[in-house]
Amino acid sequence: MPVVDPSNIPILDSHIHLYPESELDSLTWYTGPEHPLAQQRTPDLYKRVIAGAKPASGTERPFMGAIFVETDRKHDIVSDPPNYDGPLAELAWLRRIVEGKPKDGEGHGEEDKTLLSAIVPWAPLPLGPDAVAEYLTKAEEAAGPETWKLAKGFRYLLQDKPLGVGVEPKFIGSLKLLGKRGFAFDVGVDIHRRGKKQLEETVDMIEAAHEGVPDDEKCVFILNHLCKPDFSALHPADPQFVGWKSALYILGKNPKVYMKLSGGFAEMSDNLKRGSRSQIFTGTMPWLSTLLATFTNRIMFGSDWPVCTVGVESDEDGDQKENAWGKWRDVVEFICDMASMEKDAQERVWFGAAMEAYGIENKE
Repeated sequence: MPVVDPSNIPILDSHIHLYPESELDSLTWYTGPEHPLAQQRTPDLYKRVIAGAKPASGTERPFMGAIFVETDRKHDIVSDPPNYDGPLAELAWLRRIVEGKPKDGEGHGEEDKTLLSAIVPWAPLPLGPDAVAEYLTKAEEAAGPETWKLAKGFRYLLQDKPLGVGVEPKFIGSLKLLGKRGFAFDVGVDIHRRGKKQLEETVDMIEAAHEGVPDDEKCVFILNHLCKPDFSALHPADPQFVGWKSALYILGKNPKVYMKLSGGFAEMSDNLKRGSRSQIFTGTMPWLSTLLATFTNRIMFGSDWPVCTVGVESDEDGDQKENAWGKWRDVVEFICDMASMEKDAQERVWFGAAMEAYGIENKE
């Protein structure tokens, strides 16, 4: 039996992506119908995935809601004027979900209006605070009042950008603007593919964004996907692991910084991601130990659906083998149990930390 009864602790999924098939061409990563995520990902499909995710514990966990994170729509911040068509179209899509007004075939309806507890849209942070302020006006207009109330933070992916972008004065000014307006910032970096320097710059970025800022105006930072460490770097002296660990000990001291326990499958070998939850726990122990020691009560569950499905849900023949959303939930449940977390600590992981970081009010 689990240490804590799951039926008493609901899930707030802090990281999902949704997009209609009609707008696939607007996604920067879309390379054609052969892409593993080329089909639309809708509220209806997401809810069916959750319903089919039978827990290893045998006890269902209530579902509270999900937080939408921007999907990297095409944009151009170099042109004059900048082109925000993709991100604004994404807000219009979210508006249709929240208002229950789908276009034909979009995979959502009136019953999905309350699925999203918060949204994290894209914003052009490299352009500086004045341009971001202008963009926020356009974004609010595209979203409409109901959907805009759900906007609790913004993201501009750094993982594929040149080093230095996140510490430029304009970027720092944009972060200070977000903090002043009460918005969080989702940090997407990739130490696995880009090296430890990107995470070191994240430390510098956060320090600069908080420098000279009143505590109640400091931007909250939410680190995505454990900052994408390489789970194959098992030697404790591996430079990448040492760099990741050192950065987490610095970042974990800042009460305005949170970590999403998400995106793990994407950084695992094929064998590990297809292993049992205990095998995954054992294979990622050095990282999990560091995470629990540094962020403690500022860790939040995120499925990273549908990205979590790649390489997990089907074999080489394309046959469905596992429910990736459910498997990641089971892995996180196993982590909580192996860490002997009490109920209060587990509530932080499953919904409390996300509600606090994003400023989400309890509907009950």
